[in-house]
Amino acid sequence: MCYDKRGSVNNMEQFSRTISLVGQSAFDRVHQARVAVFGVGGVGGYVCEALVRSGIAEIDLFDRDDVSISNLNRQIIALHSTIGQDKVDAMAARLKDINPDVRVNCRKMFYLPTNADEIDLSVYDFVVDAVDTVAAKLELARRCEQGGIRFISAMGAGNKLDPSCLRIADITKTSVCPLARAMRVSCKKKGIRHMTVAYSLEPMHPPVQPIAEESSRRKDIPGSTAFVPGAMGLLIASHVVRTLMAGDEPARPEG
Repeated sequence: MCYDKRGSVNNMEQFSRTISLVGQSAFDRVHQARVAVFGVGGVGGYVCEALVRSGIAEIDLFDRDDVSISNLNRQIIALHSTIGQDKVDAMAARLKDINPDVRVNCRKMFYLPTNADEIDLSVYDFVVDAVDTVAAKLELARRCEQGGIRFISAMGAGNKLDPSCLRIADITKTSVCPLARAMRVSCKKKGIRHMTVAYSLEPMHPPVQPIAEESSRRKDIPGSTAFVPGAMGLLIASHVVRTLMAGDEPARPEG
């Protein structure tokens, strides 16, 4: 057994429980993959965590935010010791502590149609969208579909309380989620035929008390919990890992 540049034999012991469950060949397909995660927040942070714990050997992180005190209720990178740090740096340090051999490439940027040409998505085996901006989601979806790149997008996890309502489906099969509804319309306009998403069947709960954050420009900041964004991130990571393990046979979304 040899993992040369992508991982040492000594460190493979930490993945022994996963290999026992799925087999060496399935694990190797995951270990040899390179994944991009756009947005390292409430959802994306848990995606990164689970991917690296599952054996991903190279991961690219895209985010321009820093860790703030309001992130403490839900983001896995948010600790009092990391407040003020760039999210990608805090996430990279955490991932390297989980697996010192993992390659972490940090890009401190917000991905948008105006700078999309800076990123070559074709180098990735899977692209995960966990950003808030609809324009970025659509651009990633469009480019991944055109390039035949595996892709999954997170829909709304805010103003939700029940993680058991989370599902994975093609965007055309979604319901209830307002963001998914808006994305369906936009995908049709832009000619995006298929888009795998994680979404919730739970109706949104209107905030009981408004949120006042001086650092935010948003007027409609959603309420959040510790468990729904995290559960969505873990669900997405599961889909990515199972799809990679399957090789040329992607994990089929529900619905």
